[in-house]
Amino acid sequence: MTSPYPPSPTARIILDEPDIERILRRIAHEIVEANPDLNRLALVGIPSRGVEVARRLAAHIEKIEGVAVEQGVIDVSMHRDDVGTRGRLFPVEPSKLPLDLAERTLVLVDDVAFTGRTCRAALDAIASFGRPARIQFAVVVDRGHRELPIRADYVGKNLPTERGQRVYVRFNATDGVPDSVWMDYQ
Repeated sequence: MTSPYPPSPTARIILDEPDIERILRRIAHEIVEANPDLNRLALVGIPSRGVEVARRLAAHIEKIEGVAVEQGVIDVSMHRDDVGTRGRLFPVEPSKLPLDLAERTLVLVDDVAFTGRTCRAALDAIASFGRPARIQFAVVVDRGHRELPIRADYVGKNLPTERGQRVYVRFNATDGVPDSVWMDYQ
């Protein structure tokens, strides 16, 4: 596995495009197995790469079951507990959720699970729109180091890291480079 697009000089590739595609296909199957009524399911991506992951999971589910699963976006920018301490602020994106959340299962989708704070912010943001019947969490990479009692229901790859290491998920659709997951080795 090599790629000419490392995100940093010390990064090594962990997953390439076929690996990521296989992971997303497996997660889609797991979501289908855990949610028998796909008409009451919505895949909700956290910007920016979580939206792309949700889009691709929806495409896999449609291929598997022939059902177009509703997709949404939940922006967490104003719900983060570290807004004042973050060095870089991201632009706020409009949230788009199903109008009727009651009796729906939302699968919250992100690229990397780390401290759990982004997921917590997403849960807060969703609560401002209503009360879904159930919320599940899907990630491409779980790197550990939780600061909150949050666990992903669907994990593509568990990737043990040191706290200071960086994990980069890159998609052609969002980054203009081949799909890949990289980890910095400092």
